Amino acid sequence: MPPAPMLPPPRVALAVSGDRAAYRWHERTYAGELTAILPTLEALEREHSPRWVVASATAGLGQLVDRGTRVARSWDVAEVHRLIAGGWRADLGAAWATVHDQPWPTAPVDPERRREATLFDVREIDPGEAAAAPAGSDRVPYPLATGADPSQVSAAVEVIDEVARRQYVRLDAFGPRAVATAYSESAAAVLALELERDGLPIDRVRAEELIAAAAGPRPRNAGEAAAIRAARDERVLCHLPGRRADLRNPADVQALLAAAGVNVPSTRAWVLEPFRRSHPLVAALLDWRKDERIATTYGYRWLDEHVGPDNRLRGAWTACDGAAGRMTARNGLHNLPQPLRPAVAAEPGHVFVRADLGQIEPRVLAALSGDAAFAAASRADDLYAPVAATLGVPRSAAKIAVLAAMYGQRSGAAGAALRGLERAFPAAMALLDDAYAAGLQGRSLRTFGGRLIQLHSRPDETPAIAAGRGRYARNAVVQGSAAELFKAWAATVRHELQPISGRIVLCLHDELLVHVAERHAEAAVATVHRALTDSARRWVGSEQVRFIADVRVVRRWDEAKGGAISGT
Repeated sequence: MPPAPMLPPPRVALAVSGDRAAYRWHERTYAGELTAILPTLEALEREHSPRWVVASATAGLGQLVDRGTRVARSWDVAEVHRLIAGGWRADLGAAWATVHDQPWPTAPVDPERRREATLFDVREIDPGEAAAAPAGSDRVPYPLATGADPSQVSAAVEVIDEVARRQYVRLDAFGPRAVATAYSESAAAVLALELERDGLPIDRVRAEELIAAAAGPRPRNAGEAAAIRAARDERVLCHLPGRRADLRNPADVQALLAAAGVNVPSTRAWVLEPFRRSHPLVAALLDWRKDERIATTYGYRWLDEHVGPDNRLRGAWTACDGAAGRMTARNGLHNLPQPLRPAVAAEPGHVFVRADLGQIEPRVLAALSGDAAFAAASRADDLYAPVAATLGVPRSAAKIAVLAAMYGQRSGAAGAALRGLERAFPAAMALLDDAYAAGLQGRSLRTFGGRLIQLHSRPDETPAIAAGRGRYARNAVVQGSAAELFKAWAATVRHELQPISGRIVLCLHDELLVHVAERHAEAAVATVHRALTDSARRWVGSEQVRFIADVRVVRRWDEAKGGAISGT
């Protein structure tokens, strides 16, 4: 069998297993102790800026990133596999099987999920497996244990290189956008390592103050902790004198509310919020929940465990959540409560450049569908204004209609507005309707960048389950594509910030937070805008759709001073 076409050179395939490593450069493989090889790898990056071909950024590039090497280009087999096959699983056994059109092997055990087995042993196929092997293949990948000898790691790096080449062929058949998406997804995986290494700047003193405001003073012992907790509970219970309840028990809380004349089917916040003004107990309970979340999840223990001596909040990052394709993080980096955000503060002499994509999903829908009228609406700073003018409805109604179209709501006021959208923007609405139909039937879809959205039907499912899957598909094709654009933008910003030593320190849904020296603030703002224009043009393949960002220079994350909207 002829070898699969190569990824464009220059490239270095790299495998790391414990203290052993092997790399493949100019069709030759070198193996040895990792500590001895690392200087050579750093020199390769410095002198040639190759595309690093790795099983995953974590497994292959973690050591280089930890040493401060700025990896410019990569091909992450795990992230590319997630594009091709969908879902979360991306061990190399699955990636190898996919590019050879074989059933996936049993998944390796991965208690942390992120730290999955990403290298594999290479052994001869025994006679009982020969029938299942692809023609001309004599290797099957299995997890490679720490302590593997050089020959095993050398064999692994050759298999990594082969899998990457076959992945490239698959994506190239989809088109250049899919290959470009593989590059940006791989870059996002390297960015995830840098985000974990560098951390998010925290004003520890301010964080202590904010935690104290919600959770009370730092307790010196268990007795003080219990007293503070009881005092926090009493701020709720005092509204029904004589009644006692465990506020952490939903059944007790439901009974407490009933005693106050508030009868609700559940105690979820969204259910209780409309009753906030009906009785002081409800407002106190909702406020208590916010304080309790900080006390139990983001309190002093969280601060002590996850904010280091350098006042940086660190947690593990992933480049893809496996569903919508968004970046995610642990330890509060992705769900830090709003009251604690003032503690996220730039270091002395530095500022944050906070950039938030505006109306990203409807603009992505315009790109996906190729709807000329909807693309024309995207030229405005506020896309909903021209849509409202076209439909002859208030802006608020136009916004509800567009969001309802993407999320599958067709009843009430949204239903009438949707009929107007279907007349005015037929291509955009047809794309959503086609996604919904695919969801109903359990047919998988692909995003704009080629990521597979796995959808499956069951013979015994109800119409309601099928309809729910249809609504999911309707939004997933847009949301997944938006995540791809965001990462293409983030990867471009990361690269362009290098001359001014700026660093991305947070990626939150559609928002970037850049930490940069104050003297470079204006240059960083210009970089963020230019990167959006460039990455959007490459991603869409034209300038028909305009993407915008609200970009502000702030010292603390919660600030919102100044700012400018721009986009292609």
